[in-house]
Amino acid sequence: MKELQRPEVLAPAGDKERLEAAVRFGADAVYLGGKEFTMRAAAAGFNPDELAAAVRYAHNQNVKVYLTANTLPREDEVDGLPAFLHMAEDAGVDAIIASDLGVLLAARREVPKVEVHVSTQTGVVNHLTATELYHLGAARVVLARELSLQEIKSIRRRTPPELQIECFVHGAMCMSFSGRCLLSNYMTGRDANRGECAQPCRWGYHLVEEKRPGQYFPIFEDESGSYILNAKDLCMIEQIDQLANAGITSFKIEGRAKSAYYVAVVTNAYRCAVDEYLRDPAHFKLPGWIGEEVTKVSHREYSTGFYFGRPKEGQCYQSGGYVRRWDVAGIVQEYKDGKLLVSQRNVLCTGDQAELLQPGKPPLPITIEHMTNEEGEEITRANHPMMMVKIPCAQEVEPGSILRKSREE
Repeated sequence: MKELQRPEVLAPAGDKERLEAAVRFGADAVYLGGKEFTMRAAAAGFNPDELAAAVRYAHNQNVKVYLTANTLPREDEVDGLPAFLHMAEDAGVDAIIASDLGVLLAARREVPKVEVHVSTQTGVVNHLTATELYHLGAARVVLARELSLQEIKSIRRRTPPELQIECFVHGAMCMSFSGRCLLSNYMTGRDANRGECAQPCRWGYHLVEEKRPGQYFPIFEDESGSYILNAKDLCMIEQIDQLANAGITSFKIEGRAKSAYYVAVVTNAYRCAVDEYLRDPAHFKLPGWIGEEVTKVSHREYSTGFYFGRPKEGQCYQSGGYVRRWDVAGIVQEYKDGKLLVSQRNVLCTGDQAELLQPGKPPLPITIEHMTNEEGEEITRANHPMMMVKIPCAQEVEPGSILRKSREE
């Protein structure tokens, strides 16, 4: 199978816990940030020692690591860029993700053996720009999220075959052009292009007439106001075959600031979907359980973004909030003698109906009929954070699997 027909599943890793979740649940590669030059100030990021350890861990599992350097550095920051790039090289990262041309060229000059991937922040929307970036030394371009599948196919066809094409396939969408938004900076002083976006596009808005100060009129719908800028989340898991056929090298999942549970579930879903596609590319049909998985994380309503043209129903007008129907109940530490040893995360009670999520497998339903604490005493309720409990389970379950409960039970 040709390389471009076997897409990479690229998952976010905001910290060590999320990195381990991405690797455990099937990522081919992860992208993460250091303590500088990163577009996710809210994510913890990795210091030099942590980054080196993260790379060793990922490489031991045959997973690549891409380090973000995708802010637009100011004049008082650029002098520190060479040291940052050499730190990344010393840590063993597989690529630097850059959006600024100066950073791209500095990386090619300072660490020529490290690949450079051009961030979606650059706004690449045509083959001319993609090709010129390749000639400048870029190994990969992350295309703007505003492109259709037809445009992506054309870019793939008209660019050097060695140039890798990466596209976002899942996660939050920015109301501005590939993240270049001024709303947050103007309204809160937090610069979106420096990883500090306050997401004012998710807020509710009312209309004020200039001669009637203090009188707020709804723009749309009801007394809650209107979420006129609030984009739905992107989800392309049903269209894996079309993405692959467009020649996309890497399927990127957004979410470095998301939880480890989110990373695990969504990475696992796309891993399973890609594997299903690879089994029979000509007759791909997504199994229902995989499609359901992406609804079991905290998310906004889903859409297909711009892949099939301008979104006709791409905004969430009723609410700026999330849909959240499932909670993590615990993490499996081991399986022994027909019992799970679980580190509790949310309250567990006997009689609870739950699911076990394992890498590469459909969720396993389980009824919690009995529980004991670490001392072997029978309990009916586990309500202390991180407490260890033992739960009977007929099937062997691997460590790191996630026990979850529906809020609708």
